[in-house]
Amino acid sequence: MAEYMALSDCARDCAWYKILFKELGFPLSHIPLYRDSRGAIFNAQNPVTQKGIKHVEIHYHYIREQVEKGTVKLYAVPTADNPADMFTKNLGPLLFLKHREALGLEFFPNRMPH
Repeated sequence: MAEYMALSDCARDCAWYKILFKELGFPLSHIPLYRDSRGAIFNAQNPVTQKGIKHVEIHYHYIREQVEKGTVKLYAVPTADNPADMFTKNLGPLLFLKHREALGLEFFPNRMPH
């Protein structure tokens, strides 16, 4: 359920950014949100109240409103292809290096501050 709540919080920021970009002269049709939680995506796209989601406070259903309006579009990304996982999960060396490269991060072992 934390993933669903995080989607809703993110949708609030996306709605604000969409307004900001429009005011700056760069209107966006939608903002893509990528999640590796198919359950959170399903709950955000389907207004049916399920057993496990009944206890969620009303303001966390904001994501559903933003999906319906078209402010955000939700996309599933497999965990193996999600660079954000390197900040939230303990990854093995192969996935860590893959995600580090995808984010454009570099490691300079010989550069030490003086």
